[in-house]
Parts: sequence; structure tokens; C-alpha cells
Amino acid sequence: MTQLEGHAGALAVAVARAHGVETMFTLSGAHVFPLYDGAVQADPPMRLLDVRHEQTAAFAAEATGKLTRVPGLAVLTAGPGVTNGVSAVAQAQFAGSPMVVVGGRAPQNRWGTGSLQELDQPPIFAPVSKLARTIPTAGDVLGGMHEAFTVARSSHRGPVFVDVPMDELFNASAGEVAPGGPSRGQDPDTDALDTIADLLVGASRPVLVLGTDVWADGAEEAALRLVEELGVPAITNGMGRGIVPGGHPLLATKARGQALGTADLVVVVGTPLDFRLGYGVFGGKDGAEPAKVVHVADSPAQVSGHATMAASVAGDLTACLDGILAAVDRRGRTSYAGWSTTLQETARAAAERDAALLTAEADPVHPARIYGELVPRLADDAVVIGDGGDFVSFAGKFVEPKRPGGWLDPGPYGCLGAGLGAAIAARLARPSAQVVLLLGDGAAGFSLLDVDTLVRHGLPVVMVMGNNSAWGLEKGPMQMLYGYDVAADLAKQTRYDEVVKALGGAGETVTDPRQIGPALDRAFASGVPYLVNVITDVDAAYPRNTFGI
Repeated sequence: MTQLEGHAGALAVAVARAHGVETMFTLSGAHVFPLYDGAVQADPPMRLLDVRHEQTAAFAAEATGKLTRVPGLAVLTAGPGVTNGVSAVAQAQFAGSPMVVVGGRAPQNRWGTGSLQELDQPPIFAPVSKLARTIPTAGDVLGGMHEAFTVARSSHRGPVFVDVPMDELFNASAGEVAPGGPSRGQDPDTDALDTIADLLVGASRPVLVLGTDVWADGAEEAALRLVEELGVPAITNGMGRGIVPGGHPLLATKARGQALGTADLVVVVGTPLDFRLGYGVFGGKDGAEPAKVVHVADSPAQVSGHATMAASVAGDLTACLDGILAAVDRRGRTSYAGWSTTLQETARAAAERDAALLTAEADPVHPARIYGELVPRLADDAVVIGDGGDFVSFAGKFVEPKRPGGWLDPGPYGCLGAGLGAAIAARLARPSAQVVLLLGDGAAGFSLLDVDTLVRHGLPVVMVMGNNSAWGLEKGPMQMLYGYDVAADLAKQTRYDEVVKALGGAGETVTDPRQIGPALDRAFASGVPYLVNVITDVDAAYPRNTFGI
């Protein structure tokens, strides 16, 4: 441990740095000035990244947690600064993203007298965080901050909120700074691993689903090893995308419907059995029997409580996956070659059907055509961020990352407006990689002004917009249900690229599908925040089988 003394803001920064934090995301507020001073006076100084809306700071911290697997840090001033961060914290809770939000708080020596922005903030965050508390005195800061980061990065990962009274944040204290670092989950139950191995050996049509927690738990190598050594077809979601690289013969994403609909065993790893996975009900398609379901989670509380399961196990995901592989080897492996070939053929046929959309010359532009131009231009280490409805749904269909840790989306909380914060985080975390932000025109309205942040801090990002002048994810379903739609239209063909230019970036509007590729080339070559604003067909909706009811 390191002995340290100073004001509480400096102590808080020291703890954050001990846990690997490199950047403080914030928007200026007097209640948290000591934290800024702590960052500036640190040796070396901690990077201060100031934004135009507190939600962007919180979303940047959430994305940092996803990308680096080190908790992101957002510092938000008291009252509205803090409450502006609630949606990002909720997103982190749903997605299992490690982050710490430090809020300003009205001074304790004036509490109850009506001081500026006096609000008891932890109860607001308690339902959407792992821990929400006030650190009451300067003397409690070292221990309280260490607890915050430790809880945030422990399985199951998630957000932690703490606030410190303004007067105490200015006060001095001393103590030891404890070292920080990731924690390993519990050892899995070996009997449960044996049961799962028995199910795999007895299956003829198994599917493996790999989710965000596989990446967060550092189990991506173990997951790929299990897929390849057993020859099990796999589907990925969230931060699990890229664990089985795009183009891999065992990646069954393009045959998802058949895979999950006709499987006899589905092993779901590191993601909840929520609406994205049919609430854990698989099989039964084309006369098939319902599939047996296995859930593998990073901690016991994450194991599904609503689905009917044949087996489950919780613990360190590398240990779980390697343990399953070893248990199968003790029994003797089963070949799934015929099943895998069937899914490969389905995926190949789907890709052939998709080719027409990816090369379509339709006027107005079909959103899929954008991905026909973008995907060939993505480097293997590109970070792709989705912030939108239908437009990003198409991305999920056509963008298949080559490496893990290269895809960011809102996750099961489905929060729009996260994109600019995520783009800021990605550019800092992966300074040499392509960073591509996919924006719906609706989503852009939540945070586009933070292009100013990209410009001020010299953070080039390629932004690609599918602009259909509508809330497309709502417009189509409402028409289907009621025969009409309301509150679903936006201004026609808005020049969002001109907004980006006014903020110091660059961009252009594209209406001709043949010009999408050249526009993307100019964007990647520009070295500045650049928006390619593609006017798309509002009637080209992403096909859905359910509204999630």
C-alpha cells in the first residue's frame, strides 16, 4: 500500500488511478472542483475529458468499462448533473458494464437549509446500480472509493454511484491507497459441469450463444477454444460479437432462426435469457422438439430464474468453459459436422439473398446498401458503435467483427443517445483503430452537439447516418397495429452534416447509392469528426417477427 495525504479530491483521484483509471469524464461543476484539482495535480496528471451534456460523460464512462474492462469514471456535479447521468447508469446495470460515478453533493454543514442543488441522490441510483451511497467525510474517501471500484469490477460487473458532500471534498485527510485490480469469479461446481458435458455429448444439434460477459470476464479465448475443439455452431451478441470471428465456418449468426429454432440443445453463456433470446425458449420450429437449455453465468444471481433449464452453472467463465471442455473430453467427443454443414448452407444462402440488398441501386437508398459499402472498408481492429433503431438493426445483421471488443451497442436497456459518449471512449481506448459511429437520425438528436467535444479534444471519428426522416422503429409497427402513425416523423432530409461542420467537423449528404463508398473514403481520410449523412428509404424497415410482447 501507498501512504498518501491531501484533500479528498486528490485522494479520490489516487484511488481511481490505483484501479487503472486514465480518464475522468465530466462537465464542469463547482461541487466537484477538488476532483479536478486532484486530476491536474496528480503525477502524472489524469486526463480530464469535458463534454457538453452529463449523459455523454456517463455514457463515455460506461463504454470505457466495456472496451477496457477497467471501470470507467464519470464525475458529475450535484443535482441535475447527477440526475442527467441516470440513463447511462441504468444501461450499465443492464449490460454489466463496470463504471463508477462520483457525484457532487450539497455541503453537509448546510444540509437541510436549502443550499443549491441539495438532493439526496443515492436513493435515485439504488435501483439501477450495484451500490449507491454517500461517502460522508474526507476521512472515508480512500476506503469508500476503493470499495466503489472493487464492487464495480467484481462479478457480476456493473455501475456504482457515490457522492461526497462539497465541504468534505475540500477537506484534507491521510491514509493508505490500496492496490486495485480485477477479481476472479468463484470456481464452478464440477457436478454441474459434468451435467452440461453429458448434455453436449448426447446432443445432435447443439448451439452455443456467447454474450457480453464472456468478453467482460476475459473468457474470449476459452470460448473460441470450446467452439473450435468441439465443433459447436455459435451465435454471438453484444460484446460477445467477434469472439468467433466474422467469416468463421462455425459462426451461425446468419442462420440464427434455423439454429435456435431447430436446435436440440442451446448453451447460453454470459448473457441473460431475455427478449433478445426469446426469454429462453428455443426449438420447436418445423416440427422439432423444444430444445434443452443450459445457462452459464459469471455469478449465481445472473442465472435465469424464469426459464426452464436442463442445467446451469455460475463462476469464472474461463473456468466454466474450460471445465466443460475437459468434462466432454473425459466422455469422448461427439461430431456435429452434419448439423454444422446444414447451418453453413443456410448462412451461405442468406448471404446470397442479402447480396442484392447490399448492392441495391434503389432510390431512395436502402439502408443495407450503406453496409455493402462500409463493411469492406472496416479494418480487423475497427470499433463499430451502434446508436439507433432500424439502421443499427441492419448493422447487427451485416457487420461481423473480426475480433472481440470491437462492437458497442446499448445492450438490453436499448437507450438511444449513447453513441457520442461511446465514440469518445473508443477513440481514447483504441487510438490507432478505426472508430465508426452508426447513427440513426432520431438517435442523433440526443447527443449530436457533443461533436463539439470530439473537435475540442482532437478525436476524429467517422459517423455514418441512416437518415430516413422518422422514428422508423416506431413508425412501421404503429402502422401495422393501428393503420396509422403519430409522433413518428422528423423533418425531411435534415442536413445533420452541416451541424457537424458548424461545430468544427466535416461531412456531406449522400442521396446516390453510388456515392456512399467515395464519401466513406473521404471520411476515413479526413482526420476529423466526419458525418456521412445518407438519405434512406423510410419504407425499408428492418424485418421483425415480434414487438417483444
